[in-house]
Amino acid sequence: MAARLDRRLPALMATGLSCFKRSVAPAILHAMLTRLILTSALLVSLLANRAETADTSIAGALRVATFDVDATPPIGSRLAYDPVTNKWDLGLRARGIVLLGAGEPIVLCAIDWLGLANGAHDAFREGLARAAETTASRVTVHALHQHDAPLADFTAEQILREEGLEPLVFESSFQREVLGSLETAIREALPRARSVTHVGQGTAKVDRVASNRRIPGPDGKIRAVRYTATADPALRAEPEGVIDPLVSLVSFWNGEVPLAVLSYYATHPQSYYRTGIPNPDFPGLARFLRQLEVPAALHVHFNGAGGNIGAGKYNDGSPGNRLVLAERLAAGMKQAWESTVRSPISASNVRWLVEPVALPPAKHLSIDQFEAQLKAREGAFMAQGGASRLAWLRRCRDGHQIDVTALQLGDIRLLHLPGELFVEYQLAAKALRPDRFVAMAAYSDYGPWYIGTARAYEEGGYETEPRSSNVAPEVEAVLMEAIRKLLKD
Repeated sequence: MAARLDRRLPALMATGLSCFKRSVAPAILHAMLTRLILTSALLVSLLANRAETADTSIAGALRVATFDVDATPPIGSRLAYDPVTNKWDLGLRARGIVLLGAGEPIVLCAIDWLGLANGAHDAFREGLARAAETTASRVTVHALHQHDAPLADFTAEQILREEGLEPLVFESSFQREVLGSLETAIREALPRARSVTHVGQGTAKVDRVASNRRIPGPDGKIRAVRYTATADPALRAEPEGVIDPLVSLVSFWNGEVPLAVLSYYATHPQSYYRTGIPNPDFPGLARFLRQLEVPAALHVHFNGAGGNIGAGKYNDGSPGNRLVLAERLAAGMKQAWESTVRSPISASNVRWLVEPVALPPAKHLSIDQFEAQLKAREGAFMAQGGASRLAWLRRCRDGHQIDVTALQLGDIRLLHLPGELFVEYQLAAKALRPDRFVAMAAYSDYGPWYIGTARAYEEGGYETEPRSSNVAPEVEAVLMEAIRKLLKD
């Protein structure tokens, strides 16, 4: 349109001159024509600039829009474990992408929070779907699970309020503000969507970050847990254990210009916490370092199946280790970026798959027991997340299903799963399709809490104890069947 208007300017000026030169004084005519020329030139410039910032004219083309909002709670509000007392140099982010052109829009979002459980996870998917003009089944939202960060569970909040109790950690006014900001950011991002010509994939080993938290004894039972910060040198000296050492990168390109980079790495993200200061910890710092090195693209990081993984072997909790771990993860991200292989991509190469699953609730949990504790105002119910567990059980009773989803981008398969998932699920998914590039994001719906393997529930250990997991051992069969279906094509 800008080019057509540019070509018509001489004709427009000639017409104006013909109409006015016989009846308007020369000085006035000169001023009017000058103003017309300047106004027309400004219009041409604005239209050209709009054409440069949005690639929306190609019908059926694959496009990507990026969004990014501040998700840092204000001083005086609550984190998952403590009140907010101050702010750090880096805040918390909620960011992601919207893919357009391959059917209804697809939304991928990652938030620097501890978790989004039950009704909160539903609300975020529904809100982002409204903003992107799609359905909630085509939206996936994941927390990174930092601990100096908020927790969101709208259902637990409602349970406590209906009982006349303060929701405390589940008070969600700020979380709803962030949801509103995300909706606005997505609506504003859609007109600026850029055409995607290529998709990139790359992997690299991350050195001395991840280690398995579960230390087995000679009888096969878990004898110790190597938490994310481990002061005991004997536990740090134990073998690294079963991990996925790779960081995976998927990138979207317009020609030679990178538009968005998605990274996936499985580990608990804590170096140290309980500071009262919201911060994205070492994965967020690594993401920031990569954003500085490749500023053209938005960098979105997802936590993989890191439920039984942490940095404990390489971290004694010293504050200086935050930067050490961040630099090691960023180095792996950089190597994966430099080894990225790009391939042409079109909308016809993109598919979104959904497998709804009903996860089996843990047999030791009882709705009646939790409701009695709630009525009695028992301290343990309030202090140990009883409202969230009650919310989860009621949803299971009412037939609630969780969407396990996959995004196909040519040979790439991106899986999206709930809870604090054990790394064995991620490794099994990759083993199922060695001919494909498979990456996994966990921590979508946080309602199940820890999700171990069937064997892990027999082995014991913190993650599969009754206080830590809301699902039964049969969960492995349910999730693996969903993963197999999503990866069969």
